[in-house]
Amino acid sequence: MIDGVFLKEKPVRTLVALAKKDRVWYASMLCKETDCTYPHMINILRAFESEGLVETEAQGRIKIIELTEKGEDLAHDFENVIRRIQKYDEGE
Repeated sequence: MIDGVFLKEKPVRTLVALAKKDRVWYASMLCKETDCTYPHMINILRAFESEGLVETEAQGRIKIIELTEKGEDLAHDFENVIRRIQKYDEGE
């Protein structure tokens, strides 16, 4: 797919997954959703947090991960880019 040429797959898929409001996200769930190892996911989330894209909230032993407003804007932009790339891949 052409999107692999332009974007790093795991971080983009993570950001787009976090934009789905139908569930509460934590690191191991994101690993399953994006087919990513736990250590790699932690590195991605640390980078997102340092850039102000996500916030974490401890609930017992689990850290809930949520997008900030800045992260939501970027996630929606990526969703639009992915849709356009998929149309290109389909030959439209």
